Amino acid sequence: MDTEGTHEANTTRPSNIPRPSAPPAAPPKPRHAPGGGPTLADWLRTARPTAEPGVWRYAHTPRAAVEPARTPDRALAAGAVISLLACILVWSLMRNAYIPFWDVPLKLFTPNSWWAGNGEPLTGTGGVRAKPIYELLFDSALLYGFGRLGNWGAAWRRLAKARGPWIQPVAVVPLGYLTLLLVHNYQLPLRQLAEAFLTFDGTPEANRELMNTTRTVIDVLLVLAFVWLGGGGRLLRRFLPGSPRPTASTDPRRQPQTPATATPADDPVRWPQVRGAGLADVADRLETAVVDGRMNDVDHARIGRAWESVQADPSRLRAFADAVRDKGAAACAHPSGARDLPVRAARHDLLVRQVRLGTVEDEPRNPYARRGTGLALDPAVLGTSLLAVGPSGAGKTGRLVRPVVESLALQALAGQAAVVAVGAAGAQLGPDAAYDVVVRVGDPESVYDLDLYGGTTDPDEAATLLAEGFVGDVPGIDVRRAATALAQLLGPFRAAYGRFPAVPELRGLLDRSRPALDGLRRALEDAGDAGAHAMLRDLDARERQYGAHGDPGPALADRVALLDRPAFAGFFDTTGQGRPFSLRALEHPIRVRVDLPERAHADASRMLARLLLAQFNAAAAARTDRSLFALLALDDASHTLTPETVRGVQRLRSTNAGVLLTLRTLDDVPEALRIPLLGAVGCRMAFSGVTTWDGKRFAEAWGTEWVETRDVTHRTVFADQPLTRAIHTFRKLVTGKAVTTDAVTVRQVERERWSASDLAHAVPPGSAVLSLTSVRGERAAPLLVRLAGSA
Repeated sequence: MDTEGTHEANTTRPSNIPRPSAPPAAPPKPRHAPGGGPTLADWLRTARPTAEPGVWRYAHTPRAAVEPARTPDRALAAGAVISLLACILVWSLMRNAYIPFWDVPLKLFTPNSWWAGNGEPLTGTGGVRAKPIYELLFDSALLYGFGRLGNWGAAWRRLAKARGPWIQPVAVVPLGYLTLLLVHNYQLPLRQLAEAFLTFDGTPEANRELMNTTRTVIDVLLVLAFVWLGGGGRLLRRFLPGSPRPTASTDPRRQPQTPATATPADDPVRWPQVRGAGLADVADRLETAVVDGRMNDVDHARIGRAWESVQADPSRLRAFADAVRDKGAAACAHPSGARDLPVRAARHDLLVRQVRLGTVEDEPRNPYARRGTGLALDPAVLGTSLLAVGPSGAGKTGRLVRPVVESLALQALAGQAAVVAVGAAGAQLGPDAAYDVVVRVGDPESVYDLDLYGGTTDPDEAATLLAEGFVGDVPGIDVRRAATALAQLLGPFRAAYGRFPAVPELRGLLDRSRPALDGLRRALEDAGDAGAHAMLRDLDARERQYGAHGDPGPALADRVALLDRPAFAGFFDTTGQGRPFSLRALEHPIRVRVDLPERAHADASRMLARLLLAQFNAAAAARTDRSLFALLALDDASHTLTPETVRGVQRLRSTNAGVLLTLRTLDDVPEALRIPLLGAVGCRMAFSGVTTWDGKRFAEAWGTEWVETRDVTHRTVFADQPLTRAIHTFRKLVTGKAVTTDAVTVRQVERERWSASDLAHAVPPGSAVLSLTSVRGERAAPLLVRLAGSA
């Protein structure tokens, strides 16, 4: 039950499933959720709203679809200043009694005995308190009205607060000084209001001391109010010893820590699904592991995956409960025993199976709703396959391939995916400890070998895969005819020896070596059964084709000769003495890395990469259990694509699988395949530094959109009146420009989303333009993304 059925699929060759050479001595220490900031409980409770493809959903706050109208800073400042001057004018007229009847409401709701003939309050009456209260309310209403009219709040936030922590307190100083000056001069009725409620029963000295204390308190309160307005608390916290500094894990702009409110009934920390199934003790054990920190995000995803298998097959319920009671957070472990990767290079959210690549730039080309949001990939978009193009050093490996492979490796540990990463030896695709199988082709120290025949026992299928990998890129060679030629040799060899030929044996058969052919013929004749006679006819047909026009045998022999080198001695063994890895293991949550000798054997490496891609397409389609998402990541797909593999990539989205292909340029793909390739993948990514001709292909794939354009026409004004003509002449002498009027034309035009020139010259370093498509058909327009790790 420890595998929860995810590693127990039926297979015809169980011995070919690679296993780690030895389990680790002890599982790595469980850690909290990513980032080291929030606890696992807070991480689980954080909201993840449904969003468009590619949106980093962790603590995501949806934005409006359309950008609200934004007043220019100059207009905002002018409006605030004009409304302030108007407010001062009205207030001055009121204070100097130029506005009659402003105090009529006060006189209507108070007794006449409170007021003298000149309108001032009589001493000892309620008018002494009523007048400053009314004046304060009137001044507040005046400030509020003109503040709303001049949009003072927005002006303060944009022109002072948003310009840094020091501009705000500097701007507050003159405002505070002016306010204190008005209070001291009794223009703002704060002192009058406070003094009206004082009781003067002591000596003149005591009364004077009471008034001074009251005035001091008022001044202190005003100073504190302006200190708060100037952000003094935030500045003070920056200099206090022991105060937290903003970091990647504590900065709320980068990683919000506000957990979503959850009722006890649906709190994910309490495992409500398990508890609702009557396993309260199991749920309590898991909850305790979460709260105590003994469970990490991989454990949670793995046990959640196991619970899904229990819901699909209730017969596993008892085994699941026993495993959790016995092992707690370590239950249902991966066959390797690992519960996490040795190191993480990116941010992951295993609850929704996402990996964060970067942040969508806040610039006009991006839709307003996506600006500033995180950009993430998950199996829903990787299932449509991804093609990335960019020059060397653009960050394809470190900022795209490594995070994606790392995410799928974590999901493999959770029993949710299988990943195969193929790259040149030395590529930074993660440490060896992060993989179950590491195949170093051409390295004598490699523990694992590569199955040249993809784990199949059918000679026709093996011949098809070999033909695609060996001569699929050779112009003028019919791949189907090459597959037939190989099948006419592989079938008889397997019938005679019970296995497929090794590389030297296959090369000898293709080279028409008489000892090899005669030995194979004698073995078939010695068998003497009906099947052997049929194989003899295939062998005779192959011998008749030797030397014929269009015979693919010589081309196949030349390609096999690339593998028949001393550096590959001991590899591609078919006798059962090695530990070959085959892509038939994709039915299991396995993590594989294949290192190709790109530097010393470039042609052989490209041929093997092409073969692995063909085998992956076939193995993904042949899986009986497609619940695991399978991904093949080719760190360099140059010269590996053929017409058949491109068609196979397009069919992967229906098999819960996908490929990640990176290219330095589209010129590394045959010209006839460039447009089909861009059409076969659902996700396209252009890194900074692509050429204009590569950008042209991407621009055509991304299409056009309707945009609103404004054309401004300047027309010279010709005056008829002498005075007006003189004024225009003087203005031209001063400004050096003729007097003109502007005619604005607004229209809708169709333009490319990203032009070839923009892709080549307007994408900053460390960024890329990415479009996404999910397996459900949801699309995300091309987005300019600042990749993680770039400045």
